[in-house]
Amino acid sequence: MNARRFPFDPGLLEALLAAAQTGRVTAAARELNLTQPAVTARLRRLERAVGAPLLARSARGVTLTPAGRELCERARKIQALLEEGAAAVAGAPSPTGRLALAASTTIASYVLPPLLARFRAAYPRIALSLSVGNTEEVLERVRSGIAPLGLVEGHGRAPAVRLEPFLEDEIVAVRSPRSAVAVRGPADLARQTLLWRERGSGTRAVVERALGHAGGRRRGSAGDVELGGTEAIKSAAAAGLGVGFVSRWALQGDAAGRLAILLVPGLSIRRVFRWVLPAAALSGTAAVFRDFARAHPPALNTGV
Repeated sequence: MNARRFPFDPGLLEALLAAAQTGRVTAAARELNLTQPAVTARLRRLERAVGAPLLARSARGVTLTPAGRELCERARKIQALLEEGAAAVAGAPSPTGRLALAASTTIASYVLPPLLARFRAAYPRIALSLSVGNTEEVLERVRSGIAPLGLVEGHGRAPAVRLEPFLEDEIVAVRSPRSAVAVRGPADLARQTLLWRERGSGTRAVVERALGHAGGRRRGSAGDVELGGTEAIKSAAAAGLGVGFVSRWALQGDAAGRLAILLVPGLSIRRVFRWVLPAAALSGTAAVFRDFARAHPPALNTGV
């Protein structure tokens, strides 16, 4: 196979990374402070250069193709090397200080740990702490100044803070592999015992809204079960107690084999994990972490 001459333009890779991270070309354009046509042109130029489609486009946005995932992985490494090289040339000292993060339960449990490990390796002189709560609690921590930076699930607006997209997520229905549950649509869920997160949970709010729009039950009924965390829902679903709703990020590792995804025709629950930022400009270790996370977004890996 003839080797293609690749046009080394970091802007092309930035466009791909931003589109992969936000799930939409319009959001990627905002992230890069460019127009949507400019980002689209960069993505098409990159696809022509590699000779393969990198993004699958639909009404819901864009997702990476297998070729896109492969290139994204290498693009992140290239971006990190460029940043390391710039810092070495400038003789920039390693930042020091403390970083207090706040994150909602799903993000803190399944998304942040590998990212924090990589960040700690890159910035060993920054002391880390992470407080965990539901979405409303995280918003209040940032709003009150207790945490300079937060991450939440599913919120579009909140007073006195700024929200910016971080990663795309999908919530799926799960059941025990031994269960014979089958549904023809969202309305059939009315005959199932549903396992809910507590009120104030971002996951619960998104699921209730999606079910309402799709014609299923909007809120819990007397036969349902309310549980105080994603792991409790996973364990209860695995035991056959009912049908739960969890992020795909929660189905990594030990979930494989214990849970099965229940396909619900007509129901698609997607959301965006978002940064919670103070009204003032981000600075210090919080800015360092957000920049690092943008350059090294965690990758989803589930076998369920």
